[in-house]
Amino acid sequence: MKTLIKDATIVNEGLKFKGSVLIDGETIEKIFPQLVPADFNLEGTEVIDASGLLLIPGAIDDQVHFREPGLTHKGEIATESRAAAAGGVTTYMEMPNTNPQAVTQEELQKKYDRAAEVSAVNYSFFMGATNTNLDEVLKTDPTQVCGIKVFMGSSTGNMLVDDEQTLSEIFKHAPTLVATHCEDEATIKKNTEIARQRYGENVPISRHCHIRSDEACYISSSKAVELASKFDTRLHILHLSSAKEMSLFSPGKVSDKKITAEVCVHHLWFDERDYIEKGTLIKWNPSIKCTTDKEALWEALLSDKIDVIATDHAPHTLEEKSNTYFKAPSGGPLVQHSLVAMLEMSKKGFISIEKVIQKMCHAPADLFRINKRGYIREGYFADLVLVDPNDSWIVSPANILYKCGWSPFDGTKFSHKVVSTFVNGQLVYDQDKIKNDIRGKRITFQ
Repeated sequence: MKTLIKDATIVNEGLKFKGSVLIDGETIEKIFPQLVPADFNLEGTEVIDASGLLLIPGAIDDQVHFREPGLTHKGEIATESRAAAAGGVTTYMEMPNTNPQAVTQEELQKKYDRAAEVSAVNYSFFMGATNTNLDEVLKTDPTQVCGIKVFMGSSTGNMLVDDEQTLSEIFKHAPTLVATHCEDEATIKKNTEIARQRYGENVPISRHCHIRSDEACYISSSKAVELASKFDTRLHILHLSSAKEMSLFSPGKVSDKKITAEVCVHHLWFDERDYIEKGTLIKWNPSIKCTTDKEALWEALLSDKIDVIATDHAPHTLEEKSNTYFKAPSGGPLVQHSLVAMLEMSKKGFISIEKVIQKMCHAPADLFRINKRGYIREGYFADLVLVDPNDSWIVSPANILYKCGWSPFDGTKFSHKVVSTFVNGQLVYDQDKIKNDIRGKRITFQ
């Protein structure tokens, strides 16, 4: 069966134009930049009228935590991948701080096997580094695994790599890209002690950005850049959050860079003023910081110092998040709402829609060297999303697909709505409904 998505407004590779896309099986067979020729044979082809809709490549989220195995009361590969499909995310890369941790090739393969059984969209999983598993890390196949995750700062799961010799060996010998969480542990401990002396155990959430400070981020990020420069490592620094860190990066095409940068939706959307209303619901590591930090992140994103937009999707139950500062875990669910949030920022004039697609679809594909995804191109996998730019809706528990059942965007009105999501040519999400029999594929890398 072939499918023709007809008369859409296609946003792809810096262009926005009226056109149609023909899908044959898993791949894009033909792109019609204008009208479909009248004599084109449509026999046996399903035609979808996409007039008034945007057609974009599926978003690629290079940083999610789907909580399986071991933490499935928060989320599962099945539930969170369906939320991703509803949000127009057709590929994700998942982190190793599960239980057990994905720090051996055997445990990593188990996650791939599980995703093949239940994931609604395409997937890859990071190999996790520790102070003691260098031999396992070096076995990682760069054509089959998205990268090696190094926690240069402790977060959920406590996989901190702080042995200097181990860090050097990872950066020197890594067979693939190294992705880092950068926060300096000593600085955070010092700031925590200062806060405890002042507030006891009742530290207000507004102090989070002072405890996990811009200094903590910069010390660690600059160390990662230094190591990568020394050993010529492909380094990708995740969830940047501070103005100070922006001096570490250079503008340019992502495909030309060895050292690349990511920003997450929450660091572009929220700032320290939002702690008053949202409290621990927006407690993330690294922290949401000042308005000046948010403005610097936007400037770096638009100037191509920052290469990709992701989510760091990390669900916790509402009960867990409703605790006091020290007891509430860091992280929150975002993968269902990242694309529409950025399209909303486009409507408000912060960023062009072409730039949103570059940062959420094209750049992740180029950065990780993903085979035949991230673009609307003939011969590429048909990972496609139809979006209605004029269908306003409000986020509520009734339309949230995360297993945890809540969102930091609860009550937010979005003007764009994901109508349909295709994964490898298959319609996995359509008109608010998930097709539960569709499965994504393991992505591969050049």
